[in-house]
Amino acid sequence: MKYLLLIYMDENAMSDTEREHCYVESAQVAQDLHAKGQFVASAPLHPVATATSVRVREGKSLVTDGPFAETREQLGGFYLVNAQDLDEAIAIANRIPGARVGTVEIRPVLEIAGLPKS
Repeated sequence: MKYLLLIYMDENAMSDTEREHCYVESAQVAQDLHAKGQFVASAPLHPVATATSVRVREGKSLVTDGPFAETREQLGGFYLVNAQDLDEAIAIANRIPGARVGTVEIRPVLEIAGLPKS
């Protein structure tokens, strides 16, 4: 089953040096997952200030700067992985550096017919 691991943290939780180390460590986690056949995708996100939100109401599009909701922690990146079950997904989430300063939300991916295969 595929799981999406969403990494939330305060954008100022790390210094530039700590962030660079986090990227190196995160890449190693991705390489380890790839070697086990569990890696699907992963990426950090640009700062929340670069976000754009789109809402369609009554057929009209409303485009605004920033995220949908103001929160203390922002979505900073993700891993999409293959795991046998939630316990295995939790074990992977424990290895993500962002979990030490923020939160990793684990969501099973709903597979639906008609989507292109990766």
